[in-house]
Amino acid sequence: MDPTQTEILRRHFFSRCSIGLGSVALTSLLSQDALRAADTQVRNPLAPQSTHFPARAKSVIFLFMAGGPSQLEMFENKPKLTELSGQPIPDSFVQGKRFAFMNSSHRRNLLGTRRSFRRHGESGAWVSDLLPWTAQVVDDLSIVTTCKTELFNHAPAKLFMNTGSGQFGRPSMGSWVTYGIGSECEDLPGFVVLQSGPRGPRGGSVLWGSGMLPSTYQGVPLRNQGEPILNLTTPKPVTSEQQKQLVDATRELNLRRLVETGDEEIATRINAFEMAHRMQTSAPELIDIRGESRETLDMYGIKDPNEATFARNCLLARRLVERGVRFIQLYDTSWDHHGGSSETLEKHLPAKCQDIDQPGAALIRDLKRRGLLDETIVIWGGEFGRTPMGEVRQYTGRNHHIDAFTMWLAGGGIQSGQVFGETDEFGFGAVQDPVHVHDLHATVLHLLGMDHERLTVRFQGRDFRLTDVHGKVVRPLLA
Repeated sequence: MDPTQTEILRRHFFSRCSIGLGSVALTSLLSQDALRAADTQVRNPLAPQSTHFPARAKSVIFLFMAGGPSQLEMFENKPKLTELSGQPIPDSFVQGKRFAFMNSSHRRNLLGTRRSFRRHGESGAWVSDLLPWTAQVVDDLSIVTTCKTELFNHAPAKLFMNTGSGQFGRPSMGSWVTYGIGSECEDLPGFVVLQSGPRGPRGGSVLWGSGMLPSTYQGVPLRNQGEPILNLTTPKPVTSEQQKQLVDATRELNLRRLVETGDEEIATRINAFEMAHRMQTSAPELIDIRGESRETLDMYGIKDPNEATFARNCLLARRLVERGVRFIQLYDTSWDHHGGSSETLEKHLPAKCQDIDQPGAALIRDLKRRGLLDETIVIWGGEFGRTPMGEVRQYTGRNHHIDAFTMWLAGGGIQSGQVFGETDEFGFGAVQDPVHVHDLHATVLHLLGMDHERLTVRFQGRDFRLTDVHGKVVRPLLA
């Protein structure tokens, strides 16, 4: 054998072998101080961190209506739009604008709503008959009617709303938050994702991914039925003592590898093993809502505690906040209401509103009565809104719209009881106080005690942040 190959094999043996002589050699090479330093590095990377300035909020619950809910059927009362329904929209509104599905021959015909609107609360906010429960809590909300985004197709727009970019590989808002200030919960992930609807959101796991940040900070989806996370349960033949020995031994081997390579993902792997160990108790306890009172279940509209619904997820969100989880995101799908055979403004939208209206309002009430709303930011909205122009296929629907759509925020330092921004007579664009997605992100980070311009990570030679090189805190939204 070539002497060089012999030397390589010997070196590989001493550096890689985990038993016998190899273990002795490796132990002698690794400084105990280095091992202790590595152990400190991986101890609870999600531990609470100091903020740039005093925070107004501790947690975020983002109720994400995936598909683009129609603001014109729910929050934007536009009598002029209804009056001129069926007529072409004036060229001055659409000139130079970008639309999805440009070949639609009906994109310029205005479409009035069939819903009835009333003013509610001391704020006098307009809310339609589709959201009777939300109408009862409007004085706890700040309704923003002038939200604006950049991308008009679903997956890229969802990515933009969640990561501040339409490109893959950027950290999500929940990842930035947990990276910046950690979490107050040791037994559950700092960023949890819950899903309802017939399928997952377009874009999938990149919407809650950690991008170039360590994967410790990515969102962890909890399943609605069965095990909260697959393969979390200890196999029956394995005792708790045996499992502890396995976790301890795996930790030691990973620590040695971390010292040898300096790879941050090994620290993430160690933490993931130990978090999974702790979650074997905490996760089943979290999702078991049978201990909640009948009054609480009725308030959320939960008939069967075991049924996977948006209502159940709203209750779980409150339970997660109580346990100190930092960022909770609820995805509810099928809000894409074009003029299709079933997903229509006349048939499908009312059903979707019925699914989310009572639970969303109950979440606000429940957090408030438990003293949690003042320290929890609740956000409601989708990736974009819907056009004032109709789109006729088999039924009448609306197209994607990025220039003005509605979201609402509550709690956690948000000024309650206001409607912020103003759109034109058709609801096509903002005429006062536009709020870009980057502005929304900057404002949420500010309420959590973080300066969006200082929360950065160095990657491939440049600094990245959630708001890229844009964004400003929307001061009038702050209490």
